[in-house]
Amino acid sequence: MNKAIKLSALISAVFLSASVWAADWSASSVYTAGETVTYQGNTYTAKWWSSGEIPGSSQWGAWKLVSTGGATPAPTVAPTVKPTTAPTAAPTSQPTVAPTATPTVKPTTAPTIAPTATPTVAPTAVPTVVPTVAPTPTAAPTATPAPGNGLPKCAAAWSAASSYAGGSVVSHNNTSYTAKWWVNAGVTPGTAADWNTGSACDASALPTPAPGGGTTTGGLPTKAQAEAYAATLTNSDIFNKVKASVRTLPNSVVEAVAPGLMSNPSNVKRIEGIMPKAKWDFYFSKAHPSYTYTRFLQASAKFPAFCGDYTDGRNADEICRRSLAASFAHFAQETGGHSVTQYGNPEWLQALVHVREMGCSDDGTNCGYNGECADPVFNKVWTCGTDAKGGYMKYFGRGAKQLSYNYNYGPFSQAMFDGDQSVLLKDPDRVAESWLNLASAVFFFVYPQPPKPSMLHVIDGTWVPNDFDKARQLGNDFPTSIQIINAECQDTPTKPAAQNRLDYYTEFARDLGWDIKRESMKCAGMGRFDGGSSAAFNIYWEKDWKVGGDNKCQLVSYQTPYNALIDGQYVKCVDANWGITLK
Repeated sequence: MNKAIKLSALISAVFLSASVWAADWSASSVYTAGETVTYQGNTYTAKWWSSGEIPGSSQWGAWKLVSTGGATPAPTVAPTVKPTTAPTAAPTSQPTVAPTATPTVKPTTAPTIAPTATPTVAPTAVPTVVPTVAPTPTAAPTATPAPGNGLPKCAAAWSAASSYAGGSVVSHNNTSYTAKWWVNAGVTPGTAADWNTGSACDASALPTPAPGGGTTTGGLPTKAQAEAYAATLTNSDIFNKVKASVRTLPNSVVEAVAPGLMSNPSNVKRIEGIMPKAKWDFYFSKAHPSYTYTRFLQASAKFPAFCGDYTDGRNADEICRRSLAASFAHFAQETGGHSVTQYGNPEWLQALVHVREMGCSDDGTNCGYNGECADPVFNKVWTCGTDAKGGYMKYFGRGAKQLSYNYNYGPFSQAMFDGDQSVLLKDPDRVAESWLNLASAVFFFVYPQPPKPSMLHVIDGTWVPNDFDKARQLGNDFPTSIQIINAECQDTPTKPAAQNRLDYYTEFARDLGWDIKRESMKCAGMGRFDGGSSAAFNIYWEKDWKVGGDNKCQLVSYQTPYNALIDGQYVKCVDANWGITLK
């Protein structure tokens, strides 16, 4: 994780300690990692970015209980950190920052543009509205009376996984409802002001969903039924597009990739055409020996959407040039030498100097990044590995993205090893000494961190900013990728680290053939992503605590060990949380 972020959070804590009590928690405020609040007499510290999530409401949530009674603990003074070697915030399968647990956006006096059900040329990251048809009353039968006799037939049943445009008609509990405006997924008709209540309707013709994906006669669902139920919760346009963009190839295929092979995947061949080995060697002449051209091609092969193909008219080569320029600019800031005197090259040509966080080693006494391992609740989520002496493994920054902390190594391990989070938690240094050192950076580029979109979808236009995003200066441009990483663009004037990224991107884009005049390069004063963003949606499975939720899991905004973008995680969630084994 970027030490600059960590230092900023600690400085914030120092200012908070000026008073005896931390500020009361507010549902309308935004909190960053390290900020302390009081709620119902207890003191909590934010583990990551949070807004609207009630402290103590979830054991996996953004808030860590510090003490009872409301006293704010004295902060620890942070050591001085050299900015040139500080790792940037590493990816999380839920992002480094956790989005609000209540993403529903209420209408304002300046409402956001309602999504249209008519597809545009460029695909949108906003969920495609499932069109519904207004119910047409049918004549009452003259034969044997049926249930709902005399009532209009119900429209399609409301789905918790779908979002609805204003005017959409659904049915719920034998009653018709009409959406007043754009209604986010999960907002139940009859419980919120987003829906107008209509008349009673006849639901006898609608299929009866099986609780938990099981049978309507009770009992445990089968594994197939549970997976079918999970599919209904994730059947939205935005979810399908994101899942397609994070698909992976088997490691056996990836490790067979080498420069020039006819068998290389199509995205690898595109990269080879745009950036042959000679150009890689020119860009990264000062790189650590662990970073090689072959390993970059293998890392890219793992994620076919990176420099991948498009079938809707978008220019795949242009998108690839922009993606490479953006990735390399971030490499240069996070792992660069930052010294013309020492390295002799311009700074943009000093990327990938560091494979491990500067000053850190497995044998040293510092750089553990494993304080969360001692927390029994947090360690249950991302269980830390132990060394030969029984101590916890160290999760300091490694690789091109300087992956840090167990809660980032675990999700990355899931993506690399068929959902198995334990591989890299037990062997974190594998990120430094294999093609994973570059795959971690590609992973971070293609994975979203709701309410933040992926950098890939920012660059290729799949993500379409709404009015909420545009008001914060967020758009399909390189500075928005900076905001995704660590929000460096929120400061005015532009802070030095952000300016470095802009300068490096300018050079890489020029050399790779992308004209930056075709996008905005304005960075200073950019707002943060929030629950009102068009990229806000839930990607983690959690136990369904609601009445009727037996043997089921639900989608939530905060990070859990069960990523809905990875196949098989729903069944794991049900098994683990309900103590059963689905068959």
